[in-house]
Amino acid sequence: MKRNTPVTIGLATSVLMVVLAAAWPMEAQGRPTAYPSMAPLNQYLMDRDAEIALARSAAPESISGQAEIQVLGPHGYELAVKGTNGFVCVVERAWMSPFDSAEFWNPKLRGPLCFNPAAARSVFPLTIKRTNLVLAGQSKAQIMESLKTASSRKELPALEGGAMSYMMSKNAYLTDSGNHNLCHLMIYAPLADAASWGADKPGSPVMFSGQFQGAPEPLTVFLIPVPKWSDGTMAPQM
Repeated sequence: MKRNTPVTIGLATSVLMVVLAAAWPMEAQGRPTAYPSMAPLNQYLMDRDAEIALARSAAPESISGQAEIQVLGPHGYELAVKGTNGFVCVVERAWMSPFDSAEFWNPKLRGPLCFNPAAARSVFPLTIKRTNLVLAGQSKAQIMESLKTASSRKELPALEGGAMSYMMSKNAYLTDSGNHNLCHLMIYAPLADAASWGADKPGSPVMFSGQFQGAPEPLTVFLIPVPKWSDGTMAPQM
C-alpha cells in the first residue's frame, strides 16, 4: 500500500523525489522529523470494507476483481478475500517507506497496490515481515537489524523475475507533500543503480525509487508513471 518508491525519486531529476515515496518521501538534509515515533496503532487501522475497496482500487477491476485481498489487523495482515488470479492487493502503511523518510511513522499514509503473482510470492513477504516487526513494537533501528539478520540467514524470499505491482488508485495518500499521490507501476529488480535502467534521465519515463535498495532488503524498485487511474479516468501528469 514510498517506498524512490516513491519518495525520493526524481521526476526530471529530483523534484519528484519528494512527491513519491511509494511513493514514499525521504527526509531532507537537516529537516526535523515530522513523525518521530509510531502513533497509536488504531490510527493506522481502517474499516475493513473500506480497506478492501481501497486495496482493489490499486489496479483495474479486470485484475483486482479476481485478486486476493489482505487487510491490516492488530496482529498483521489478514486474508479478507480469496483470489483466483494469483494477484494480491493490499494497502501498505508508512513504515514501508525508506528508513530515513521523515514520514516513516506518518499514520495518514495509505499505499494501495496490487502485486502480480511473482511479486506476491517474493515481495509481499517483505511487507509482511516489516509490518510484523512494527507490530511487535520494534524501533526503526531494531527493524533494520532484524531485517539484516533475516537477509543474511536467507529467511527473506529470493526475488522472482518479472515481479511488479500496480499503484493506480486515485485515493492513495503517499506523502504529505504536493498532491499526495502518483499513478504508476512499480518494477522490482535485483540490486542495481539508476543508470542501468536509464532512470531519471531527461525524457525517460523510468524513475529510480529508494524504497528498499539493499537497506536492508536486497532489491531495487523502479517506477513508471501511467496516464490513467485504475478507474480509467486521466491522472495528473508530473
